[in-house]
Amino acid sequence: ARFAAAGIGIILGLAVGKPLGILVMAWIAVKARLCRLPTGVTWSQVFGVGCLAGIGFTMSLFITALAFDNEAVIDSAKLGILIASLL
Repeated sequence: ARFAAAGIGIILGLAVGKPLGILVMAWIAVKARLCRLPTGVTWSQVFGVGCLAGIGFTMSLFITALAFDNEAVIDSAKLGILIASLL
């Protein structure tokens, strides 16, 4: 159960948390008047960029190697990273 939880957490973090985090922080920056959206750019496009941006595959593997010492957890995390990257 613990092994699957690591993989599911990574999938949710990369596939859901990263795009939402980028979208929310961009929205906060616009509302705080720190910046403005370029002409013609929509919030759905900002979300799309959020899906393409962020920590990425290689850094996720590196952090997994540092964070876990149990081989089963590492394997689950790697599978989660692969699935999230494919999504």
